[in-house]
Amino acid sequence: MKNPLKSLRRSTVSLCLLTLFALPVFLGLAPGDQAPDFSLKNQDGKVVKLSALKGKPVLLYFYPMDDTPGCTKEACNFRDEFEKFKAIGAVVLGVSKQDQKSHQEFKAKHHLPFDLLMDTDGDLAKAYGVGSYPGVGMLKRQSVLISGNGKILKVYKDVDPDTHAAEVLKDLRK
Repeated sequence: MKNPLKSLRRSTVSLCLLTLFALPVFLGLAPGDQAPDFSLKNQDGKVVKLSALKGKPVLLYFYPMDDTPGCTKEACNFRDEFEKFKAIGAVVLGVSKQDQKSHQEFKAKHHLPFDLLMDTDGDLAKAYGVGSYPGVGMLKRQSVLISGNGKILKVYKDVDPDTHAAEVLKDLRK
């Protein structure tokens, strides 16, 4: 006969371990955390690595889909403010699940001066705590601002495509 107390202890230990290791994944990253390194291809098939951008602040902005109204508005706002980001030394990287062809067309159509990264399997989004919309699998519109030393400066969970570029610039100037 099984010892019920032993089973209860095992369940409690399992729950504690699950909470300890899984909770950070559900909560995502927080300011001060080390940003997970990544290596993803851009719209031209060139590999972009966070570690290669050391010394520069990096904005990873995750968006649902190329060439949709909200995503276009957000991308064009980053385009219009790009010289200000460049003057600060900041790197802007758009991230979505679309493929290389889609990213190439979106970038060319809207004259985007920054890279669009392909996170086709959603692994980068998961590493950064960015969710996806149930049923459709598109990434949520969220961003992560990373310092030049690789630490998370700010996580933007609620992004307004109309004002996000200005909001990030304001935070970078602080």
